[in-house]
Amino acid sequence: VQLVESEGGLVQAGGSLRLSCAASGSIFSIDRMGWYRQAPGKERELVASISTGGSTYYADSVKGRFTISRDNAKNTLYLQMNSLKPEDTAMYYCAARRDATGEYDYWGQGTQVTVSS
Repeated sequence: VQLVESEGGLVQAGGSLRLSCAASGSIFSIDRMGWYRQAPGKERELVASISTGGSTYYADSVKGRFTISRDNAKNTLYLQMNSLKPEDTAMYYCAARRDATGEYDYWGQGTQVTVSS
């Protein structure tokens, strides 16, 4: 499975940005996909995830502001980010895993999101 994220970008605080992640390869093996982020000097954190059936998870820090979705027909994962804050600045990574639980097996190359104050 290969994952390719769209370009991130620079946005002002309060603005919006949508990330996408195109998946290719053995897509049938994927159960859950998610978005992680890592800011300089901080640990990588799971931002949001979504199952094949559509069940979602959000980190408390992004609830109500971010929306994860997937288009199974297009094999694409999305992350709509609204009301962005400077603390959302990070490298964002798309990830996918074969099992319902456990570690993620596949990773994208990452895309930078910078929110200016």
